[in-house]
Amino acid sequence: MPVSCCPGWDSFEIAPQVTDGPVAFCADLGPASVLGAYKNGIFPFPAADEYARNINEFRYEDQIAAGEIGVVGSPHDDPFSVAWWSPDPRPVIRVGAVHLGRNVRKQLRRGHEWTTANHSFRRVAEECRAGREPRWFSDALLESMVELHEQGWAHSIEVWQDGDLIGGALGVGVGRTLSGDSMFSRRPNAARIAVADMAARLARAGGTLIDAQWDSPFLRSLGADLLPREDYLPLLARSAEHRALPREPLPARRLIAPGRDGLTPGGTRSCGIRGSRAPSVPGFGH
Repeated sequence: MPVSCCPGWDSFEIAPQVTDGPVAFCADLGPASVLGAYKNGIFPFPAADEYARNINEFRYEDQIAAGEIGVVGSPHDDPFSVAWWSPDPRPVIRVGAVHLGRNVRKQLRRGHEWTTANHSFRRVAEECRAGREPRWFSDALLESMVELHEQGWAHSIEVWQDGDLIGGALGVGVGRTLSGDSMFSRRPNAARIAVADMAARLARAGGTLIDAQWDSPFLRSLGADLLPREDYLPLLARSAEHRALPREPLPARRLIAPGRDGLTPGGTRSCGIRGSRAPSVPGFGH
C-alpha cells in the first residue's frame, strides 16, 4: 500500500522535494477532481496507452512507497493511468508582459485577424487534440473540460481569419490566474496571438497571471519567466472563484496598441500552454 493516500485534493499536500516529476497519481478525471486539482496548482497528464501507464508504475512506484508521490482517490482504482503534475519552478506569463516579436506585430498591423473568447470551446479542444500522438488529451479529460467550461471555469480563445478558425488556446481559470492547458495554430503565429489575447482578456477581467505549466523556448519567447512553486501556490489560495472573460469579437491588431488591454507594443520581457498545431507545442503546457 502506498504511504501517502488521500481521498481527495482538498486533503492532499505536495511533497516539497518533488520538483521534476509527478506529485500524485489519481485515476479520477471527473470535473470535480480536475477542478480540485487546479485549485491546488496541479494538472493532469493522462497516459496515452497501457504502455505509458506501465511506465508510470515502473518509474515511480518506489517514490510512492516512500510517500514522496501521493495517491489520490479510491484505493480500489488503478491510479497509474493519470499522473498529476505541479512543476517547480513553473513558467508564468504576466498579463501585461506578453512579448510579440517583430514578425507578429507586422502581421497584426495588417488587421486581418479577429479574436473571441468562449465562442467554440469544444472545437478549440478538438483542434488541440487533433493529430497529436501520443494523445494526453483523453476523451475523459475532454468531457470534463467541456463541463467545466459550462460551469464557467474553463475558457477558450479563438483566432479567426476570413471566417476560418486559425488558432486558439484553452485553460482553467482559478481566481486571478488562468492555467493554460493547450493551444493550436493552423496558420503562422496564430497560437502566439491566442496567448496574447488570453492575457489581454484576463487582464480586463481582473486577472494577473497565466500559468504556462511546462517551460519551453516557445513560451520564453512570449515573455514567460519561472516562478517558484512556493510563490505560485499562494496566488491560487487567495481566491478560488472563477472569472468571466470578455467574450465579444475584437480585432487582434489591438494587441499592439499602446495602453490597450494591459499590453504595450511588442510587450516586455519583465517577467505550455499544452500544445500547438502545425506544429504542436507541448507544454502550454503539454
